[in-house]
Amino acid sequence: MHLKELTNMEFKTFSQNFKPTSIYQTAEYAFTMNEEGFDSLFLGLVDDNQVIRCAAVILIRRINGFKYAFSPRGFLINYNDFALVQKFTKEIKKYLGKHDVAALKINPLVVKQVYDSNYKVIGTNPNYDMIFNNLIKCGFYHLGYNNYFEALKPRFEVAINIALPFTQLFANIKKNFRTKIRKADKDGIKVYHGNIDDLNYLYLHTKNKYPRDLKYFKSLYSFFDKDNLIDFYYSKLDTTEYLKITQQEYNKYEKLSLDLNKELMKNSGQSEKILNQKLEVDKIFEEYKKQLVLATKYLKDNPDGIILSSALVIKWGDEVHLIIDGYDKEYKKFNAKHLLLWKIMGRYSKLGYKKFNLGGISNVTQKDTKYKGLNEFKMSFGGKACEYAGDFELVTNSALYFMYREASNISNMWKK
Repeated sequence: MHLKELTNMEFKTFSQNFKPTSIYQTAEYAFTMNEEGFDSLFLGLVDDNQVIRCAAVILIRRINGFKYAFSPRGFLINYNDFALVQKFTKEIKKYLGKHDVAALKINPLVVKQVYDSNYKVIGTNPNYDMIFNNLIKCGFYHLGYNNYFEALKPRFEVAINIALPFTQLFANIKKNFRTKIRKADKDGIKVYHGNIDDLNYLYLHTKNKYPRDLKYFKSLYSFFDKDNLIDFYYSKLDTTEYLKITQQEYNKYEKLSLDLNKELMKNSGQSEKILNQKLEVDKIFEEYKKQLVLATKYLKDNPDGIILSSALVIKWGDEVHLIIDGYDKEYKKFNAKHLLLWKIMGRYSKLGYKKFNLGGISNVTQKDTKYKGLNEFKMSFGGKACEYAGDFELVTNSALYFMYREASNISNMWKK
């Protein structure tokens, strides 16, 4: 077997038929990262019959003047085959070293454990220790079990089995989320299938929390859209419908309040049960009074509706990956993102997709963190958390790596 620099088509054909795989191990993602200042190449190990046995996306960028390589989500390889992993690693190390690349970082799709929505371990990879130790034997250095988002890609991800009956899929969502979804739907929020021209909604919703900009979103969309692998969705509050619904509820509770008042008059105010009912109805009625004022203002200021949330997804094999999502914090009370994600899940379930990947979360075993809300949000949709091995680094050119580390230390010293 020998190492070969694969053509775009050779790599695409191989990656489309390999499992497990990730959207970060695709030619489309590599082309997107070219627009972000990375060089890219596709390397494969080919046998004597020119059959590709394994492959990898390699992204290269200059850091402090030195070339550093990344292989997001690692190699497309059978990690249980030590001889194959060893051979591929050796050849990649030699190739990158000759091309003045100091080191390579990977974070392979090697599962360590799986957790349920209550953060209990429900599955463990019996081959994990063997794979981990084999990577170390191949020269990789493990960079530790990070708890948050310091790694190349998240070490924990949430995935939902959407190959279920529609009613079961909804029933698996936590009760309080089901309530929020129904309420958002009742309030007149609609979900739309957008296009590249609508991505500015996503940028506005995420610009303060996500390092990538509108240019990145458009590049991602353009490359994956060539094979219809990407979709953009957004939710909008129909302000006309919202005012109509609010008016109906206002009238309903106004009438209930008046009727209960009449009942109290008939009973000379002696009925405690009726009095309690009236107090509860009046409380809701007061809320609809406030909502009616707000709904009137929404319609006046936004006759065409208000964009509340947005999401970009990529379809790869039988899985759907949520790449980035966001919402307008001013309208958080509408729970539009809950409805949006549920509608997307439901759509792809009906289309025959098997899994919906909600993306990264922090370490589920760390209970009280600043990411607790993120973890609970994603886990509430009925998914399972998958824990991966984390980042590994392979030194590919010792002399350059030493200088790279020295330059990094100097750079960090000046930042202090």
